Parts: sequence; structure tokens; C-alpha cells
Amino acid sequence: MGIGKSTLEGVAGLRDDFWKNKSVLITGHTGFKGAWLSLWLNSLGANVSGYATEPPTNPSLFELASVGICTQSTIADIRDSASLEGVFKSNQPEIVFHLAAQSLVRPSYKDPVETFTTNVIGTVNVLESIRNCKSVKAVVIVTSDKCYENRQWARGYRENDPLGGYDPYSSSKACAELVTASYRCSFFNRKDSQAGCPSIASARAGNVIGGGDWAADRLIPDLVRALIDNRSAVIRNPLAIRPWQHVLEPLSGYITLAESLCDSQSGTDQAWNFGPDEENVRSVNDVCDGMAGRFEDAAYWRRDTSQNPHEAHLLQLDSSKARRELGWESILGFEEALDWTAQWYKGYMAGKDARELTLNDIDRYQLRLSRSIQAAFI
Repeated sequence: MGIGKSTLEGVAGLRDDFWKNKSVLITGHTGFKGAWLSLWLNSLGANVSGYATEPPTNPSLFELASVGICTQSTIADIRDSASLEGVFKSNQPEIVFHLAAQSLVRPSYKDPVETFTTNVIGTVNVLESIRNCKSVKAVVIVTSDKCYENRQWARGYRENDPLGGYDPYSSSKACAELVTASYRCSFFNRKDSQAGCPSIASARAGNVIGGGDWAADRLIPDLVRALIDNRSAVIRNPLAIRPWQHVLEPLSGYITLAESLCDSQSGTDQAWNFGPDEENVRSVNDVCDGMAGRFEDAAYWRRDTSQNPHEAHLLQLDSSKARRELGWESILGFEEALDWTAQWYKGYMAGKDARELTLNDIDRYQLRLSRSIQAAFI
């Protein structure tokens, strides 16, 4: 049985010319996920503009991969509502991806005010700007798998499970979900008299890994820095279990979701999980050992025995709704996600161009997507 064009068009990046000349605004484009998304959408023909603070790390993927040359970049704080609204007015985006955030758990304990104002008020500012910008058709608000009230369930959390958050970061992401839901009901309710208003959805992903991440206090960057410095990485919670996925997996979900929102598909303006399959739900220990093996055991690590703030032990997502209703799927297993991540860093350490490494991963991921869909229909 062959595969038709309509089937392929439901897959991120495979819709003929969908993104060509689309005006797209990405908040947080200088961050890890934002830089990957900017490059991917630019490669699909979108006119990408970005709004974010200076790159949060040094080095940064944004600078290493020269993301600035393919985006109309504004460096400003998401909490600066006047500046943000000016960018909306000048760029007139059709599609908005809101990724700007304080995205780490431990820093949220050190500065909860910055975390809540950035993640909550920042989201309010984005939604207010959208209210005043008639060009916007689709909005994807990116939150986190940590927005759920963590009850240490063995099953994955579903989109209708209670929101919560022990630490300030997790709580702020739950708040961002509530803000998004409130604005959707109050100001972007397509079921009422506000037909023609933007379609707004939120997206919750697992723990992303991939080349070009240099964030402090994040597992893969900590391991890579230890490797480069020829020392042991200090890992604080090796038995914690998380839903690991390559960064391109949730990004393909965000892109697929945005396409569906633009098509005004009924019921897509809601919350969505984009997490990995169950075999990717592994311990921190598994990731450490897996990376060590891929660097010929050079990436040693040891357990941090000092006192650390509370973090959940077990967390996983149920993404069956996205698979069933959006046709999205996770295509890279745990070992492949580690392979792709290690290969990127090895290439970078060998002097290869970071932009080329990143675009090559995007190209081969899209090829895998195409082959995966074709195989399902043969």
C-alpha cells in the first residue's frame, strides 16, 4: 500500500511549502531549544524573528551555529511588555512559539521572584501582545512536563491530570498553563463570538538532550564539561527517573501542533504532551553511563553527597493523545538519542562547524520522519 501526499503533510516539516515565507516569532530563540527551532523553521523557508535576552550560556548554540544570521533578533527581557509589543507590531507574526523562560529547577530556589515573573508574567505579556496583534493565527506556549502535580505515579501523566509544582520552577510552569487556559477561554474562545481569533495551545515535553546545550546544572552539559576538563562530573541524583528525548522530538511536536492550529482543526487549541516512548524513561545513572561509553569511558562521574534541594524522583509523560490526534510520534529510541547527542559534541570537539552539525541532524531527522511514516503505510 502506498502513501499519499495528505498523509505526509501531517508530519512536521514534510508539508509542501507550508512554512515558506510564513512570519514566525520565537521567544527564547537564544536558548538551546529556541536555537534549534529557529534553524529548523528557517530551513523550511519561514521568516523567523526572535525575542530573548542575551544567550544564557557561554558558549551558546545561538552563537556557535550563527542563528542570528537567519533571524531578525531582538535582545530584550520578556518582562518588558512595551518592548515585546513593539516587536509584535513591527513583525506582524502569523505564528508564535513562546519558549522564553527561566528553565532550571535549582536556580528557581535561589531566585524564585525572577522565576515566577519570567515564566508567569512573561507568558501574560506574550498573550497580551497577541491580543493586540491581528496577524497572529496560531500560538504554541511551551511549558514543561514538570507542570503536573507529581504523585510519583508509575504511569505517565496525561493532559487532564492535576497541575502542581513543588519547587518554584515547576509551580511557575503550572501557573503558565493556567494563564494560557484562562486567556484561551476569556479572549481567544473560538466556540463563542470570537471566530477568527488565534488558536492557542500549550505543549509539555520531557527532558531534552542534544548537541549544543551548555546550560549550567543540566545533565548532558555537566558531563561534557567534565569530559573537556578531564575531571569527574558531580551528579546529584543518579537514581532519578526521567523521560529523556532528543531535542528534535518535541520540536517536531511543536511544529506539527502549529500546523494543525493554523488549519483551525477542531480541538487542537488545548494542552499537549510530547514525551518519549516508555523505553526512553530511564535513570540519570543510565544517561551518565551511556555517555561515558560513547566517549570511551572518558566521561567519568561521581555522586554528589552534599545536601541538595528537593527534586522529584519519578516523572514520565503519556503522549498517546498527540499520537492519536495529531499523528505525531517519537522516532528516536534512548540509545539513538544518546548517539546523536554524543556525535554532535564529538564533532564540535573535533573542530567541525556547529551550524553544519545542527542542520545535518535536522535533515536526517526529517528523513527518518518520512521513512517512518512511509513504513507505517506499506
